[in-house]
Parts: sequence; structure tokens; C-alpha cells
Amino acid sequence: MKIQVSQLIVRYLERLGVDTIFGMPGAHILPVYDALYGSNIQSVLVKHEQGAAFMAGGLARATGGIGACITTAGPGATNLVTGIANAYVDKLPILAITGEAPTYIFGKGGLQESSGEGGSVDQVALFAGITRYHKLIERTDYLANVLNQATKHLRTGIHGPVVLSIPFNVQKELVDETILDQLSFPAPQPTTHIPKTLLDQSVELLKQAESPLIVAGYGCIQSGAQKTLLKLCEHMNIPVASSLKAKGTLDEHSPLSLGSLGVTSAGYALKYIQDKADLVMLLGAGFNERTSYVWNEKLLHNKAMIQVDSNPLQLEKVFKANVSIQADIGDYLAELEQAVQNQSLAPKKLIDLAAYKQDIEIQANKEGGNKIFNEQFDLVKAFYRQLEQQFTDGIILFDDNIVFAQNFYRVRQCDHFYPNSGVSSLGYAIPAAIGAGFKVNKPVFALIGDGGFQMCAMEVMTAVNYKIPLNIVLFNNQTMGLIRKNQYQQYEQRFIDCDFINPDFAFLAKAFGISHHKIETEQDCESVFKQMDVHKSINLIEVMVDQDAYPNYSSRR
Repeated sequence: MKIQVSQLIVRYLERLGVDTIFGMPGAHILPVYDALYGSNIQSVLVKHEQGAAFMAGGLARATGGIGACITTAGPGATNLVTGIANAYVDKLPILAITGEAPTYIFGKGGLQESSGEGGSVDQVALFAGITRYHKLIERTDYLANVLNQATKHLRTGIHGPVVLSIPFNVQKELVDETILDQLSFPAPQPTTHIPKTLLDQSVELLKQAESPLIVAGYGCIQSGAQKTLLKLCEHMNIPVASSLKAKGTLDEHSPLSLGSLGVTSAGYALKYIQDKADLVMLLGAGFNERTSYVWNEKLLHNKAMIQVDSNPLQLEKVFKANVSIQADIGDYLAELEQAVQNQSLAPKKLIDLAAYKQDIEIQANKEGGNKIFNEQFDLVKAFYRQLEQQFTDGIILFDDNIVFAQNFYRVRQCDHFYPNSGVSSLGYAIPAAIGAGFKVNKPVFALIGDGGFQMCAMEVMTAVNYKIPLNIVLFNNQTMGLIRKNQYQQYEQRFIDCDFINPDFAFLAKAFGISHHKIETEQDCESVFKQMDVHKSINLIEVMVDQDAYPNYSSRR
């Protein structure tokens, strides 16, 4: 039976397991939209194509599945770039379908043409550096191969975004529906075998160490290794720090948790590495700029190191390891735990980390000015304390701001924390949270500054239109906080292009048709949660922050 390419694309999406697609129609993509009309896929109309890519990414992060977005040619495709770049860096499986001008006008200056012919925008070149696979489909004779390649990059190996651009006339061409039967939908690849010699070396290093430390990275979460990690660290009394993306891999209320490691953290894990650790186990952690304290060469000086990662490109990218292993983190931890039991390794001396952290705080107070946050941030701290207390069953947090939650919110096993990693684009949190909101059944929070909010505020109406519950926590200090901090610390307070006047957020919320709540005192924190419905409504929670309050850390930028 013959069907249009547009219909085939929709059926392909269904076979991939896609049931929600975010986007905005335009003339050059309408055949695919028409095929979506009677499908099982819900199409979601966004306000800006960047939001569509962020929503697809939010859904992918929250579900572990494939996120999808769809746009027209020209500006529809170019508006995706930041969101696709974000997915590329975060290794998220995102499929973007874009329209294109008809092939028979390529090079003639057609409206919104992006074929690269005749001086037009070259969309292939535009996406080349930020996708795992991108194809302008000019013919149908290789369509099966293109879709197989797309599937491979979405479902196996190192994940990342795929962009398929389909000219208007090609979308309407007839092809045999049996093309779908030629497609392969492979399961995830089997895990890599762990050589016994490397496992034995890991056990020996652990045996010799007096104060080992595990640094858990996002690879632990990707492999679902949280329970295996907990089993090993409790068995051996090994403290755990995490990268920012892996915050909560070990419940941060655990007596073995040192919180997250990194420039913008309180510094407990850093101090532990410097003063106590003699073995550092990097598990699925890339040791990027934040985590490595801007690649501080002294951080792991005279420490033994084991690094395990499923991605071979991450191994020893920054520091030389005594043992370097490409493996799934869950598999490695399970085999290491079994080996530890087989050899009856004695647990390490249990350290009272609560007292250790308290001593660091006391010392910081004595030295003065060395704490990352002073009393000017007590209101923010009180808000996060309430956030912890109010939701015993867990919440989902998409975080633009990062530095507040990293220090003030202790992520539990029942929580899901998604910081603005990737390319760290301001405005990410709201559309990403909306994307996740289509699939999750826990309260969803988007944590964002007032600068970032105004880069994506239009997507609040997407949540309104589709009745997606959402809680937006907006930190209002009328400035681009990071820029102002750096100009204060490093540029002699020559403030330029950081301060601004905000709209009246209460009136703005009213215009959106959502609830508004303002927090100006610590007493407001508790009362706000009593007033609002965080499960079924959309709330804008405005938290006031002093414009001249600065976290005490330096990013050397």
C-alpha cells in the first residue's frame, strides 16, 4: 500500500514510542501536521521553537525516552538551535522534524529556503556540530536507510539529537508503507565486559585506602545505580559526594552524604578531598569546570583515583587515574560489591559527617566572609527548607538558578533534580519543566531568576493552554545575578547591562490566568504553601532577593 512520506514519518514516530511532540506549524511542514491529525501522537503548540526543543529535552530527561519536536523551514529550524545544542551537550535523545522548501526551487531564493543552495541558509551546516545525525532528505529511495541511521543514534551508543529536514514536495510523495518493516529498532547495547584485572586493582586500592571517597556523576543516574551505590557505601562506610547533575544519587539526608562537589557548593566535599581522602572513585563523573574547581591540578594531588564511565571519551579527560574502566556504573558497582564481600574487606572507620560539616561552618564563621552565603540569603534558605518539609513524597525540580538549590535543597531518592546543564541557556527551566509535566505525576517546579524568566515567559501560556500543572519559583533581584556578581568581584563594581526594571509579576500572573504568590519574609514561606495547590494549578511564586547580595565564590570569569 502506498502512503505519503508525511504519514510514514508519523508512523515512524509512533514506533519509536513518541506520543507527544512539541512544535509550531508553518507552510513547509503542514503535510506532516496533517498526518498527525488522526494519529495517537499529541501535538503541542508552543510559543517559540526554542521552547519546543527545551520541552522535548525536559520530557526526555524525566522519562528516559525519546523527546520530539517539529518546526517549519527557515526561522522555524534556526530557532531550534539553542535547544538542540543543549540536548547535544546533555546527550539527550531528541528527534527534531523540520520542513524545507520544495526541492524544485532550491537555489532560486524560495521563501524560508535553507537548502544551502544559491546563497540560502545552509541548515545542514547549521546543525552539523550540534547533532549526532542530521539529514536533508531530498529523495525517497534512501528513506529507510536514513530512518535506520536516525534510530541508531537515538537508541544506542552515546545518545544525542537527530534532525531530519524534509522538503515540502518530498513530504507529499508516495512510498510503500513496507519501508517501516525495513526499519530496525534496536534495544540498548549490552554492557561492556569488565576485565577481572581492573576489578582486582579496584579492590586492592579500596583495601589499601583509609579514607576513600566516591564522587557520583550523572552516569550513576543514567545506569540506575543508586541502590547499588547505597549498598556499597553503607557496607564499606564510604562517604559520597556528587557532581551537580548527579545531586541526590545518594539521598542527601544520608549520614554518608557530603552533598555536591563544585565551585558553587558549600565546600564540604572539597574540604574532605583535601584533608581526608586518600582514594577518590569517580563514577560516571566527567569532572567538568564546576566539579573540578576549574580544573584545579591540586584537587587530586597525591590521591589514588579510580575512574569508571560508560563513555570512553570521559576517561582520564582531565586527571590521570590509577585505574580507568569503561563500563556501566551499575554493573561495575555490583561486581565491586560482590568482590568486596568475597574478600571480606573490612569497613572503613565511620566518620561523623554532620559534625565534620559543622566544624567547617564554625571555622568559616571565625575566618569571616568565607561562607558561600551570608545572612542576606536567609529568606532563600528558608524557602528551600519549606520545600523540603512540604513534599515527603518527592518533587521534580528543573533549575535555571543552580547555586541556591545546590546549597539549600537536599535532594532525596524520591526527588528528581534537573539542573540547567547542557549549554546552560537562561530560560531553560520553564519549557523543560512543561515538557516533563506532560508525563510525570509529581509536583513540578521550575526554579528561575527574573532575567531567565523573561527569556521564556511566553511558554507559561503553553502550560495554561494544555492545563499542565507547574510551579514557577522566580527569584526577583532585578538583575542578571551572575553578571552583577562577577562585575562586583572582578570589575571594580563597574556595573553595565545587568540591572533592569521588572514587570509587576502579580499583574502578569493575572494576565496569564495563573496564581501569584509573593515571599518577602520567612513567615511567608510557610503560608504560601498552605495557600496554593501545587498538584493541579499553575503558580508563580516570587521570592524577593537583595540586588546587592552576592554568593561568595569565584568562577574565574
